[in-house]
Amino acid sequence: MATVPTIALNNGVEIPQLGFGVYQIPADETVEAVTTALEIGYRHIDTAEMYGNEKEVGEAVRRSGIPRDEVFVTSKLNNGFHRRDDALRAFDGTMAALGFETLDLFLVHWPLPTIDVDYVETWKAMEEIYRSGRCRAIGVSNFNPHHLRRLFAETEIRPAANQIEIHPYLTQDELRAFDADHEIVTEAWSPIAQGKVLDDPAVVRVAERYGKTPAQVVLRWHVQRGDVVFPKSVTRSRMEDNFALFDFALDQDAMGDITALNRNERTGPDPDTFDYVPR
Repeated sequence: MATVPTIALNNGVEIPQLGFGVYQIPADETVEAVTTALEIGYRHIDTAEMYGNEKEVGEAVRRSGIPRDEVFVTSKLNNGFHRRDDALRAFDGTMAALGFETLDLFLVHWPLPTIDVDYVETWKAMEEIYRSGRCRAIGVSNFNPHHLRRLFAETEIRPAANQIEIHPYLTQDELRAFDADHEIVTEAWSPIAQGKVLDDPAVVRVAERYGKTPAQVVLRWHVQRGDVVFPKSVTRSRMEDNFALFDFALDQDAMGDITALNRNERTGPDPDTFDYVPR
């Protein structure tokens, strides 16, 4: 079984660089999917309140028999709970659903800049959660530099991670550099652009040269750039392929060919305008 490298967060907590994402996996399929991922060797599971499958993630981790401290689990604060008291209650709900005493990483899912609850208030609630000792690290998701600068200016604890959309069509080099300059680990969601990049001729050429699948070379590109990545699949063979990233390395030309595909094209919402709140 391959050893997945870890990255140190700014408080010293180690996060596995490769994980398994459960976005859009129905709750009734999540236990089986996470169980399979853990059998393959994944030790990092990324979920969220919004995904509706926290309970099943916790159940799969418990059923696995793997010691809790050997599986890194992330969840995220849902968009309807940005006020302080709501955020604290939502975290309690996440912990009850997962059935854990301690969560490894808890993120503010979206900054929601157009609604009447300021994300600075939300982050101060996250700081309370961190200080309680029930969460080993706190971070954000979909935050741009101007969002982060406000947190730096108005709060005390710097986010440990920023989970953002990244793939070859949206390389996010400036935001990744900003994160790195401020000791924030960057995590990549939608790492293969919902499959859109897999048929790109440049990606196919690199894959053929290395004898790997297009998904493998794109995920390896992420790993070599230093991103934390968590591809999602419910098919065991693809989950195994996505895990097999550590027996090869892309050379500088291959890395450059993939990076050059950037066209600032999103598959998801723009964080500066997205304001969806579940009703």
